[in-house]
Formats: sequence, C-alpha cells, structure tokens
Amino acid sequence: MTQIQFIGTTPNDLIQEIKKEIIPELKEQLKEEFQPKEPTQYLTRSEVCEMLHIDRSTLHRWKKDGKLIAYGLGNRIYFKRNEIEELINRNKLK
Repeated sequence: MTQIQFIGTTPNDLIQEIKKEIIPELKEQLKEEFQPKEPTQYLTRSEVCEMLHIDRSTLHRWKKDGKLIAYGLGNRIYFKRNEIEELINRNKLK
C-alpha cells in the first residue's frame, strides 16, 4: 500500500484511497472466511461403536462422563463425526 500524506488531502481523496486499497483486501479476506463448510455428518450409536471398536456400554459411559457429546432428536441419539474424529486424534497424541 502506498503512503498517504494528510496535509492537503481532502476527505474525498482519503475516501477514494481507502476504497481503492482497503476494500478489495477486506473482500478477499471475507471471501476466504465465509466459504461454505461441508455439512455436519451425524452418526448413530451403532456407527460410533463400530468406528471406535467399542460396545454400547462403553459409549454410554463416555457420554455420561462427558468425553462425547450426544445430540438427541426425539428418541434417537446422534454423534457428530468431526467430534468423534477429534477425540481419536486427541488421544492419538497422548
């Protein structure tokens, strides 16, 4: 960005410089930040048990202990795939 001296600069000149330099940069940053994310994939209890190679009692205990967050819809319980993968990766580093 070029330097602007405010001495002798009119407010309109300043506004034009801001529009020319800053606004395109902000648009680029916002474009990168607000890219559509892939939708959240929800897994059933059976799918999570199969993925982690555990039985339902272990899954229930982990949910009760707060290791996993369960999401309910009616009588059904779901888990977010990205949270399960995050748990796996977090424990892989230990």
